[in-house]
Amino acid sequence: MKEIQSSMAGTVFKVLVAPGDSVDTGQTVLILESMKMEIPVDVQMDGTVGEVKVVEGDFVNEGDTLVVLS
Repeated sequence: MKEIQSSMAGTVFKVLVAPGDSVDTGQTVLILESMKMEIPVDVQMDGTVGEVKVVEGDFVNEGDTLVVLS
């Protein structure tokens, strides 16, 4: 299992995947909003989404787990 973590503090603007979705390296899985900028969060490996740990509107800190790939 691989955890995708937040690289910065911000608000979850949009979740683009759901559990069971297949993802490819470089695919954007969600978008964070910080200081009026939208920051895409991409996966670094192929896999299947096992769990999405956040919902739109959640505030996350740097290092928080956002998505778990199986």
